[in-house]
Amino acid sequence: MQTRFAPEQLRDPATAESERILRTCVHCGFCTATCPTYVLLGDELDSPRGRIYLIKEMLEQDRPATPEVVKHIDRCLSCLSCMTTCPSGVHYMHLVDHARAHIERTYRRPLHDRLLRLMLAKVMPRPRLFRLALMAAALARPLAPVLAGLGLQRLAAMLRLAPARLPRRQPAPGGALMAPRKGRVALLSSCVDQVLMPSINEAARRLLARHGIAVADVAGMGCCGALVHHLGREHESLDHARRNVDALMTAVEGEGLDAILITASGCGTTVKDYGFMLRNDPSYATKAKRIAELTRDMSEYLVHLDLKSAAVADGIVVAYHAACSLQHGQKVVREPRELLARVGFTVREVPEGHLCCGSAGTYNILQPAIAGRLAERKAANIARTGADVIAAGNIGCIAQIATATATPIVHTVELIDWATGGPPPRGVHEGAGRHLAARPREESMPGE
Repeated sequence: MQTRFAPEQLRDPATAESERILRTCVHCGFCTATCPTYVLLGDELDSPRGRIYLIKEMLEQDRPATPEVVKHIDRCLSCLSCMTTCPSGVHYMHLVDHARAHIERTYRRPLHDRLLRLMLAKVMPRPRLFRLALMAAALARPLAPVLAGLGLQRLAAMLRLAPARLPRRQPAPGGALMAPRKGRVALLSSCVDQVLMPSINEAARRLLARHGIAVADVAGMGCCGALVHHLGREHESLDHARRNVDALMTAVEGEGLDAILITASGCGTTVKDYGFMLRNDPSYATKAKRIAELTRDMSEYLVHLDLKSAAVADGIVVAYHAACSLQHGQKVVREPRELLARVGFTVREVPEGHLCCGSAGTYNILQPAIAGRLAERKAANIARTGADVIAAGNIGCIAQIATATATPIVHTVELIDWATGGPPPRGVHEGAGRHLAARPREESMPGE
């Protein structure tokens, strides 16, 4: 794509990078076929190619974002399916991130939109506040149809997503190893996981301990910054990144870490991008790159371990939902499926597995109509697999898909933990599938 940026514009590193990305695009349109919003809406401006044109014009002319540009950029899920499809290697993620930061700086949203985004940015990254907000939302949940009838679709969507009951907070499982030590890792916990599904990281810790992997307690870790990053709040996201880089580098240099493991793939995609995000900060560029290089999705690490199956998975059919942030953002495709099959599950591919479920961070709140259509489409495709249980590697996907199906959905690591000697995941043990009710709980592995 031909660009016409002025030399003074290109002195800005963000603009120079976006210009490089824009020049990579050859207008081929392959991305349109795999873009969820284009598939649903059929509007060229709601395709990656259309959005690229809008971003190019906005940045090239160095003008404030217009309502039309904001509408179509806001509709982008950042699912990154276009990056998987693109034959030219257009790095759409960095381009749309820059566009969102530019929108945040130059566009004054309506008051209700500003307040909602501010609330999401200040509450969700703080587990204690998030828990209180969800408790209040659970009480107000019966009002969701009333709010929807009044046209307050976003507030209604928030109430519908809130669980009727939150799991009790449990102390982290002890770190006693159940096998000779083979490694040491840090485990970064998603802000949302801690409140909605603490069972995910509990399962991860048990599984690692069972196979000789020590989990270091890293003081000072907090929100990865993904949520505010995708809201265009660039400075806040970089502050989160710097804090985590400081905390993790202290652990790397002091205790030594083989890897930094993440069970929420949306967080993992962001932490793996710390090196790029902080590339222009001389105090953090090198450290951030090191942290990004050490970061792994849980499945990327587990696939190299000799997992000991407890033989509880035989005959259980699992539909594996590939989170967009994992398959498109991190290019982790093979490992989760391979792990599930290795411990005994029968793994089924989900038709249209490349299309987003509609979660996309806060998208299912900010764009509830589109998100709802995508959730229904995803649930219908999962139903075609005839699966007993759904596995996913991201808390957002789990919460979103659960709104559209009665089939139990859990994190991939929870199933692997169960299949190697841990307790059955909540919901699965309650016998929602054909084979599941009669499955006994295995307290330990043979030979442990």
